[in-house]
Formats: sequence, C-alpha cells, structure tokens
Amino acid sequence: MNHKEDLIAGRNAVIEALRAKKPIDKIFVLDGCQDGPIRTIVREAKKTDAILKFVDKERLNQLTNEHHQGVVAIVAAYEYGTIEDLFKRAEEKGEDPFFILLDGIEDPHNLGAIIRTANLAGAHGVIIPKHRAVGITPTVAKTSAGAINYTPVVKVTNIGKTMDELKERMWFACADMDGEVIYRQNLTGSIGLVIGNEGSGVSRLVKEKCDFISSIPMKGDIDSLNASVAAGVLAFEVVRQRLGK
Repeated sequence: MNHKEDLIAGRNAVIEALRAKKPIDKIFVLDGCQDGPIRTIVREAKKTDAILKFVDKERLNQLTNEHHQGVVAIVAAYEYGTIEDLFKRAEEKGEDPFFILLDGIEDPHNLGAIIRTANLAGAHGVIIPKHRAVGITPTVAKTSAGAINYTPVVKVTNIGKTMDELKERMWFACADMDGEVIYRQNLTGSIGLVIGNEGSGVSRLVKEKCDFISSIPMKGDIDSLNASVAAGVLAFEVVRQRLGK
C-alpha cells in the first residue's frame, strides 16, 4: 500500500476528485474567495469527511508550485475503514470485538506505535477522531512497521458520539491515573479501550461514557506513561484475561 500524500491543485481537478469520491483528507481554499466553482467545492466537501481550511495565498503557494486557482486538496492514499468493518473482522475470527479508541492523539509516532500494538494484541481495529488529532501520514505508516496494512483504522467525527452508538454492543474502559487498578477489573467480553491525548488525557465527556476507569500501577518518580506505552499495557491485559477465560 502506498501512503504517499498526493496534492490536487486547481478548481476543476478538485471538483472531479470530490465527485469521484477520492479519499480526500483536507482541502485548502483561498480565504474570501466566493465564486461559483469555489462554492461548489465547499458544498461538495461538506458531504465528505474532508477537513476544510480557509488560508491565505502564501499558504497555498507553499503547498504547490502548480497554478492552484485558490484551491488545493490533499488526497491520502490510505483508505479508512468503517465501524462495521471492525465488527465483521471480529465475527470472522469468532472473537468478541476488541477496539482501541483514541481521544485526540497528536503525535504520529504514538499513533503508529498504537496501531502496531493493536495488531499484535489482536484488536480488530483502531478508531480515531476527524478533528484535533493526527490522521494516517507517511510517518504513522512507517512507525506502525507494516501493521497499518492489516489493522483497519476508522476515522469518526466525534469519539463520544461513536461510543454512544456502540454502547449496546460493547463495554468501554479508559486509561486514567485516578481509576481502579486495571488488574482488578474484568475486561473480558466485547470491549473498547480508550486512550487519551498525550498531554491532557481522556476528555471529561468521553471519560463519563466509560464503564471502567483503568489505572496502571506505577512505582517510579514520574506520574504518567507515554500514550502508546499505556495503550500497550492495557491492550495486553485484555489479551491476558481473554487467554484465561
């Protein structure tokens, strides 16, 4: 799989890419431009998961040397999966669904490492938010050490809303220092592990939707683990409990 990000410059080219349903991550539009083709692009973009950014001409010039006509789209070669893809993988393997949900991971190295961990722990997929978080980039793909080719990643508009939609189908446990020690919790069955932002952790609204607040006992002099390491500790506790069933 090729993870190179491609640029599409020019109004007609971007319109055609949108109508062909290419997996567009971001569209940069010249701020203040309101003519017909630009309005069409904005309208079509809102029907997709693409992130719209209104920028100045200098930013567009930085993105490409081509004649951009006030619009540049970034098309990711990576194609995101769907929630149902993840459930289907679990069903095909005859296993209880096991997902890892990321509440605002910003470092591509962390995301890549978590995807790698997800694959090795047998998770059926990783769910990431559309906004204020890193998506699949070449750095993420490289750090995943090939796992990105085997473990689907789903991009959703809102992690909290997605959890609400999945409540009838699985339990949720999030990593937080104020929780109960993970080794005392029953994490068998259908489960989603929630890992928070590198700095601020799991957001309050997402934490309130979790059935378990899971802490990792620590003996050192600093108070928190790297996000990808925390994901690994929790994921392999799920593995241990599943083996012991």
